[in-house]
Amino acid sequence: MPDLRWLAVSPSPTPTTPPPEAVTPGVAGFIAIAIVAVVIVLLAIDMLRRIRRAQYRSDVNEMLDAEEAAARGEGPGDDPGAAPGDVSPGDPAKG
Repeated sequence: MPDLRWLAVSPSPTPTTPPPEAVTPGVAGFIAIAIVAVVIVLLAIDMLRRIRRAQYRSDVNEMLDAEEAAARGEGPGDDPGAAPGDVSPGDPAKG
């Protein structure tokens, strides 16, 4: 009888799963993500505070400009930096 051992199927290696410690970030990864999250929250709080401060400053500047214009007797549409004889290009009443 001929030798048929070469026809026998050899078992294929079974895939082994890596240990969970090798595929998870672990404690160091958690700490790094936690630090990044805290930094992002602090930056967002600082940004909102700066935006509010800028808005308050512009509101106060507008109020002060309106008070100065009222004290000088100018109307709300008058340009305080314009000379008395200047004509604005979009004003049809003045020329």
